[in-house]
Amino acid sequence: MVPFGGWDMPVQYTGIIQEHLTTRSNAGLFDVSHMGEIFVTGDAKDVLDFLESVTCNTVSSMKEGQVQYNAVVNENGGLVDDITVYKFNDSKYMICSNASNYEAVTNHLQKYVKGNVTVNNDSKNWHQIALQGPKADEILTKYLGKDLSSILYYHFAEVNWKGETIIVSRTGYTGEDGFEIYTSNTLGVSLWKELLEIGKPFGLVAVGLGARDTLRLEAKYPLYGHELNAEWTPVESGIGFIVKEKSKPYLGYDRIIADKKNGPKSKVVGIRLMEPGVLRENFPIFSGEGKEIGKSTSGTHSPSRKESLGLAILQTEFAKNQTEVFVEIRGQKKLAKVETGAFIQGSVRNNR
Repeated sequence: MVPFGGWDMPVQYTGIIQEHLTTRSNAGLFDVSHMGEIFVTGDAKDVLDFLESVTCNTVSSMKEGQVQYNAVVNENGGLVDDITVYKFNDSKYMICSNASNYEAVTNHLQKYVKGNVTVNNDSKNWHQIALQGPKADEILTKYLGKDLSSILYYHFAEVNWKGETIIVSRTGYTGEDGFEIYTSNTLGVSLWKELLEIGKPFGLVAVGLGARDTLRLEAKYPLYGHELNAEWTPVESGIGFIVKEKSKPYLGYDRIIADKKNGPKSKVVGIRLMEPGVLRENFPIFSGEGKEIGKSTSGTHSPSRKESLGLAILQTEFAKNQTEVFVEIRGQKKLAKVETGAFIQGSVRNNR
């Protein structure tokens, strides 16, 4: 157990490599009840105008039952947090935010509320479990006794279960197919135990923070405090695909759109070590001519690919696929290559 975002969290249950590989081949269960649930409600027009003014993706394009990857931006165009937005109806949305940030996100949102809009941080009343892996659908279908094929990738459904209305979304942080399940705290505890039991014949295992990090890195998913922060724009951070132009500018609009149109000076990309060694964060990175051009933001030894890989922020001219760069590890410069494509082909790609 280790401190994480103000919580005590399990690093591993049986072992990081085993938990990682089992999630890729069968399924893994993650206790992510530390995540934040913030509800935005009120007059439909006011709620939409508000959400559009504080996020960089287009909320108006969302349908009921859809989940959208988005980011709450600050006045300078940096990130308060990357989030997922759940649309229940025109007057009710939920924001799922990172554990260490949900209070900051709530405070930031409340600062910009206009009209008939309420922002309610309800995180302490919600429990969240993630069931991830190619067998996740089979396991949850058997447990709930419901066909889940109608829940498409990045969509959700409200399900009546044991006297509660729970939220089941086909989302996750591993690159695999799977679900995130929101319940009350009490039901969440029993759900965890029962899923582990019913999932045994499918090879389901409990997974801790260690494998959660290696899985998200293989999927090239960013982590706040590493690839995302209050200084870098979403484009610099490698999530520029969620940046949209809007008729009414959002916070930091000019800087973010300038990065989107003209390209930022630096940006986050994948990187793969070509020599023995293990990538970690904050290793300096150099060009072939010896010029310092960036630094690693996250790194690990990939259990799936059996090589060292990670993410790095590099000057844009060096951020092209297969560009050779050098990472300084313990005083030695090790050859690495930029990898802009996918590190893994997870089962999530079959359900988009």
